[in-house]
Amino acid sequence: MSTEQITLKGISSMATRQLLAQLTEQYERGTGQRVTFESVGGVNAEKRILGGEQFDIIMLASGAMERLAAAGKIDRDSLVGVVNSSIAVAMKVGTTAPDIRDERSIRDAAKHAQAIGYSTGPSGKYILGLLEKWGVSAGDGVTSPRLVEARPGVPVGSLVASGEVDIGFQQISELMNVEGINLLGLLPDSIQKTTTFSAAMGSAMHNREATQAFLKFLVSPAAEPAKVAHGMTAA
Repeated sequence: MSTEQITLKGISSMATRQLLAQLTEQYERGTGQRVTFESVGGVNAEKRILGGEQFDIIMLASGAMERLAAAGKIDRDSLVGVVNSSIAVAMKVGTTAPDIRDERSIRDAAKHAQAIGYSTGPSGKYILGLLEKWGVSAGDGVTSPRLVEARPGVPVGSLVASGEVDIGFQQISELMNVEGINLLGLLPDSIQKTTTFSAAMGSAMHNREATQAFLKFLVSPAAEPAKVAHGMTAA
């Protein structure tokens, strides 16, 4: 079967949704091969795959990919690191922004917020640990901030824009281009957490040759401009 006669189907977390939309379009223009991705919350994606759903290509945070490999749900030999993504900070447009180059300023902004938004997945777990380190515990929004976890697939930026939270933390790719927020930038290196997103063939892919070709494209120089445009770096 030729690669032009099939559509490769993949699943990814929301952090790489816009990147993959651009890359699959670029790949189809260059090769004629159609690739589609369903982007959902990473935790849900992992559960679905472990539950038996099958995809040609899977792209999730490296920790999830290791668990899927251990469960025999992906072809470990095909596993490649694709991008590194870092955590950024956002506040609603019009609010006073802290100097995010300084950990103390970000900590104080978090302590004085009525509500803090974070995501599911690796970045959210890290932020909860960082808040605990700073002595910020979940509260009622008066004596201490409410901690609001965005629903799977919902960008933290939307919580910031609506005013549901005062400050939000998430992968920069998910905060870029969200209207109504002030994207302050990345956390400083001293408190930054970078997540690697990896891709691999599903254990029951339909066409090995076509899937391998797309994975090769994901880590090729041709994919670099899109990665940079979405605030990521090559893994």
